[in-house]
Order: sequence, then structure tokens, then C-alpha cells
Amino acid sequence: MVPPHDPSRRPAGLKDVAKAAGLSVPTVSRFLNGSLRLPEETVDRITLAIGALNYRPNPHARRLSLGRSDTIGLVVPDISNPFFAVIVAAVEQEADRRGLGVSLFATLNRPGREVEYLRMLERNHIDGLIFITNHPDDGRLASLIDRARRVVIADEDVPGARAPRLFCDNVEGGRLAGRALGRAGHRRVLFLGGPEGMISTTRRLAGLRAGLAEAADAAETTVWPGEYTRAAGRDAGRRFADGDRPGTAIFSSADEITVGLLEVFRDRGVLVPRDVSLVGFDDVEPQHLFAPPITAVRQPVPELGRRALALLLDSDWQASEAFAEVLLPVEFVARDSVAPPMRRN
Repeated sequence: MVPPHDPSRRPAGLKDVAKAAGLSVPTVSRFLNGSLRLPEETVDRITLAIGALNYRPNPHARRLSLGRSDTIGLVVPDISNPFFAVIVAAVEQEADRRGLGVSLFATLNRPGREVEYLRMLERNHIDGLIFITNHPDDGRLASLIDRARRVVIADEDVPGARAPRLFCDNVEGGRLAGRALGRAGHRRVLFLGGPEGMISTTRRLAGLRAGLAEAADAAETTVWPGEYTRAAGRDAGRRFADGDRPGTAIFSSADEITVGLLEVFRDRGVLVPRDVSLVGFDDVEPQHLFAPPITAVRQPVPELGRRALALLLDSDWQASEAFAEVLLPVEFVARDSVAPPMRRN
């Protein structure tokens, strides 16, 4: 008979249960974790010991013994950016539905912080990672992602990394914008992109050119690369307002750029669409509330977060198809910021 546990002492632990049942600690641990089958008589001894000692398993220790933390990591560049905030909210909601926790890491878009969070996964502090960067990789990220193994790359690419990828259809988004501008009569379009070499910049620009070619002959595009920030939008707005106007229309490839651009246009008296037509990208911020409401390519940003978590949890990491690229469809939202170009004498 198992002696009762004295409640004035420390709570009973796994070692106490093993001793009372006449078994080793690893045997009891493996049985409780479901990784070992035992004879009925042995199971009864363990059950009796647990009841007599009022043993309560430590869920954290149990997860560690299984090699799990029931927590996934989410790396984003900037949680103050509404685009990334929406992704965070979507991942949190889906993780809650699945009974998981989320560790959020905001990198400030600094490579050093990204490297540290990837190393954290390598040390098994989390079960997997959704990784979002907002700058080109110098090679370090791809190497660490390969070593970490359970990583989903979302929104922007890390070239060379062996991992599932989830993007919105940037080429189609650019094509929809280019086709709309071409059909409105624009033959010269200014593209405000992100950093050169990033998948969002190159694909949206390629789509823009393809869409213009569908709708217009001899269309020209001018590219002003920059960052996906309001500061970059303000810089472009000042440059345009000061007279450097290489297009009758602008395709702004991020909400943040669009907001900065319109701040300057408002102060400098540049009117949309009278002076220049404008198509944005993302449509996370309330572009329908601007005057005029801004035509935009809408990314399914909440779906991006939900699907990224699903890929992380549901992929067969041994199968080669697990590392395919998945594209989510985009939507063209026509509002009032596109009009035929003004004829100037």
C-alpha cells in the first residue's frame, strides 16, 4: 500500500510516484507521456501511487519531455505598422483556436535581431517560427533558417532558404494596377517600390509593366526604389511636387508609402487625380477615407497570417512539396483616385 503524501512537505513529484510504484522515473515518465505501453498490473500500481500522493503533472516539464513547448514564434519587422499588426492579430487568433501560445518578436527590421530569434528556435525554445523580413538577406538568414528547419517564410522571400513560402500574388497585383492605369489613358507611370532585389518590389514592378502592355502601346515606367515607410513616401512626394514628374500616374506599392506621399501632396497642393492618378497597394489602412478615396490592390492580410500558421503546423516536413511556394489571390478595389491624364498646353 502506498503511504499517503504529507501535504506539509513539497508537492509530490514524478520521482515520488516512481518510488511508490516500484519503477524507474524514465518508465513512469514515458508511460505518462503516452510513449510506453505497460502491463495492466503495472498501470494499476502507477495509478494507485498518483492518487495516493495527489500527484499533479507539471505541464511545462511534460512538454519539454516531448520536445514541445506548445508555443510558436512570430517574427515581424515592426508592430507599429498596421500591415504587420493585422498579421499578428490573425496569427494570435488562429493559435488561440488551436490551443497554442505565440511568442512575438519585433526586429525593428534589424538583421542582428532576426539572427538571434532564429537561433532561439534552433535552441528549441519554440516549436516553430513564422518569419517575416522587410529587407534583402545577406545570406545569414537563409543559413539559419535551414538549420532551424521548422520555419515558414511569409510576405517577403529569403532566397536560398529551404522552407515553405507564403506570399500574396504580387505579379497579379501589379498587373491589375497597370491594366487599370493603361485603360485610363496613362502611358507614363511612376512606380514607388521597396528596396531593390526584394520579391515584392521586383514582382509588383513586373506585373505593372505587363498590365500596362496589355492596355496601352509604348507605355513607360520610371522606378523610384526606397523603403516601405511613410518617410520614403514623403521623400517621393517632395521630389514629385518639386517638379520631377516622370509620370501622369503613380503606383505606390505599400500603404505606408501612400500615406507619406499624400501628406506631402496635401501640403504642397498636388491634387489626386487632377494632377496625378494614384493606385496603392495593401489596402490595410482605411484608404477609402482619404479625399479622394484611393484605388488600391488589396492583399488578404488576415488570411496571410492564418495560412502561415496552418502551413507551420500542418506541413509534412519530410515531404519535398512542403517547401513549395503558396500564393494568395489579391483584389483590385476601384475608387476615385484614377482618372484620364490632364492634357497640358
